[in-house]
Amino acid sequence: MQADTQIGGHDAVGQLQHHGATPKEGIAPLALGALGVVFGDIGTSPLYALKESFVGHHPLAVDPLHIYGVLSLIFWTMTLIVTVKYVFIVMRADNHGEGGSMALLALIGRQLGPSRWTPWIAMLGVLATALFYGDAIITPAISVLSAVEGLTVVQAGLTPMVLPIAIVILVGLFLIQRHGTARVGALFGPVMVVYFLVLAALGLLNIARHPDIVTIVNPIWAVRFFAIDPKLAFLALGSVVLAVTGAEALYADMGHFGRKAISIAWLYAAFPCLLLNYLGQGALLIDQPAAAQNPFFLMAPDWARLPLVILATLATIIASQAVISGAFSVTQQAVQLGFLPRLRILHTSASAAGQIYVPLVNVALLLFVILLVLGFGSSTDLAAAYGIAVTGTMLITACMLGVLTFSVWRWHPLLAGGVTLAFLIVDGVYFASNATKIPDGGWFPLLVAGIAFVGLTTWATGRRIMRDRLRDGSMELDLFVRSTMGSLKRVPGTAIFLSSTTDGVPPALLHNVKHNRILHDRNIILTVRTQGVPHLREEARVAVTDHGAGFYRLVLNHGYMEEVDIPAALKSVRDCGGPITVKDSSYFLSRQTLIPSARPGMAIWREKLFAWMIRNAESPMAFFKLPVNRVVELGSQLEI
Repeated sequence: MQADTQIGGHDAVGQLQHHGATPKEGIAPLALGALGVVFGDIGTSPLYALKESFVGHHPLAVDPLHIYGVLSLIFWTMTLIVTVKYVFIVMRADNHGEGGSMALLALIGRQLGPSRWTPWIAMLGVLATALFYGDAIITPAISVLSAVEGLTVVQAGLTPMVLPIAIVILVGLFLIQRHGTARVGALFGPVMVVYFLVLAALGLLNIARHPDIVTIVNPIWAVRFFAIDPKLAFLALGSVVLAVTGAEALYADMGHFGRKAISIAWLYAAFPCLLLNYLGQGALLIDQPAAAQNPFFLMAPDWARLPLVILATLATIIASQAVISGAFSVTQQAVQLGFLPRLRILHTSASAAGQIYVPLVNVALLLFVILLVLGFGSSTDLAAAYGIAVTGTMLITACMLGVLTFSVWRWHPLLAGGVTLAFLIVDGVYFASNATKIPDGGWFPLLVAGIAFVGLTTWATGRRIMRDRLRDGSMELDLFVRSTMGSLKRVPGTAIFLSSTTDGVPPALLHNVKHNRILHDRNIILTVRTQGVPHLREEARVAVTDHGAGFYRLVLNHGYMEEVDIPAALKSVRDCGGPITVKDSSYFLSRQTLIPSARPGMAIWREKLFAWMIRNAESPMAFFKLPVNRVVELGSQLEI
């Protein structure tokens, strides 16, 4: 039994209990926290973004024209994509305080309701989630590797140690996930404050030598770059976009810190410090073109390079931690919204609901990250694989933004069309530029995204088909109640039958009657339903229908950011003929053995994949926190 998902339902509209950042916490602490968590990824971009433009797979001449042109593109990319698109527009699309692809999907589905566009919108949300997994694998690999490579600037003889040290750091990072990151997380903000201040200081130190570098804010430099060498300028966009990797995190982490705190942290801290650092790197390259091999670390004086390597490594660990935690959160949302099977999800904090650990995801990410580091070997080679997932997600967000502006926010058609078209063009050009990197490594995140997409869609489609098959052979509950009145022996106690749908008689109840020929005094048909909002108020959680003769249909609603604890939820239910106690209740579960067939629905190989996912899903007893000694499972075969 899997939680029933209501992405487009209206049951919980207006019933949300906001669990995000509250004004009581104060903007300053929230902005500090956002600086540590939200901006870790984009904050470490200076380690490799400018370098890849001059030493990557499409190297540029290290001369003033190209230096000024690339820096102008970086400035306007950060301005248009991060500041205008995400901070000023996309972050307004909060699903009652929560952000991210799944939250945006739930928001649009709830506002529009069922329509001919709903499946396509859902497909976009799922594709964005699939691309995120590709990004979650590459980010730790390229971030940590680029930081450790700073050792070669300190001492060239340390080159053979780069890969082993990077792998040790990454393995350690993933191993600590099971213990939770609350204590370490408290250091994230202060460490990143020091890191951003160092970025700004290094930038200012080098800008002083060439103050005219600040003229790159004039877009004429980018225009000249394209006018003189349009092909190389287009290819350079694939490296320039590395400066905004992590922009999606502003939106995804909005529920933790709030729109205002993230906006302040970006506009008054992260953006200025990043810009100063890029300007400093550009000023350095004008004086020392050979510094293009690693301008970030060569900006620092000799005595400061080793401490800078240590600080940068800490920053990349923080950036990686944020992406890993994001992968856990996205996975939890996908499970609750019905796009993934039940997985083992552990809470590592008694007070913070968002502190979770998903063992399967952690192991999978670690294996892929190690394979990436060993397979590509350097941050320059990894940069070829980076960007395609990021720009793909940005392009999808632009498409969904179009749906929002036209159908949900109902902007004037000219304004909505102009804004949507502008971002589709900008994001589309960046995506096209990164698509040229597919043969050089861009295929990897696409492969990961393809695997994730097949898994997400197979599970969602398989569940829909399975529900339809079960519904075809089901009986109306009222008819069942009338047909069993007085004909079966009643035994004391409460029987709770878990059902994935809110109509018909669940298979477990039918099999119990067929084989045991008894009924309990009280029979509750229970459906757990996920609403398209992150959290619900208590009064919106329970819906009870009395069908007479001791039969009740009970629906437990919850938000997609909440865990499900059925026994705890039942303690507050009083409309099912009295209180429901653990010692008086037995839970009956249906376990279907799926038989792939040629019936319409999915391809045979996808049916076999779905059946495998069913067999390997987390036990309903553990997922719903049912008391093991009070559970009865009744099995049957189902052809799909």
